Amino acid sequence: MTDPYQVLGVSPSATDDEIKTAYRQLARKYHPDNYVDNPLADLATEKMKEINEAYDEIQRRRRGGGQSASGSYTQYGRQDYSAAQPSQLDDIRRLIQNGRLLEAEELLEGIPQPRRDGEWNYLMGTIYYSKGWLDTALNYYTAACRLSPNNLEYRAAYQRLMQQRQYGAYTTSSTTCDCCQTCATLYCCSSCCNCMGSGC
Repeated sequence: MTDPYQVLGVSPSATDDEIKTAYRQLARKYHPDNYVDNPLADLATEKMKEINEAYDEIQRRRRGGGQSASGSYTQYGRQDYSAAQPSQLDDIRRLIQNGRLLEAEELLEGIPQPRRDGEWNYLMGTIYYSKGWLDTALNYYTAACRLSPNNLEYRAAYQRLMQQRQYGAYTTSSTTCDCCQTCATLYCCSSCCNCMGSGC
């Protein structure tokens, strides 16, 4: 295998964040979705595979891993870009649990559209729920339940949001305001001005 650090264009002394940044930049550039109906699609797919393998190998080395018992490189999740591997989704779940929503969202966005299953929608819904974008979260939870109707975790998340809506605790980031008192005051002032200006 080619030196994985060389593939990502970073030094072996690079920090984890620098490696992650380099990986993301290359993944955006060579993602197969960018080469649909393009004669370079096959080359981009090969390059994406090489980038994924390099990133995975660096992660293994830094975790103190190495090669599998058979001597071949084990999959970390991003190696096969045609599907979201369970280990990748587990990693994304951990990022969400640790509050690293932006990273989790970027990884989810990197999964091709045809492979966005119930788990993908549930995780994306959880990200938006954590952000407070409840309408968007509900859309993703609905999709997750539709794609995996027997999954109790997805159904529980959907029902929790529906109960919030039913009992009036349901808000969205686009309609809430951190300064509601100020908004109410301005509204009252505006109403008074309109009233006085029209002669009431």
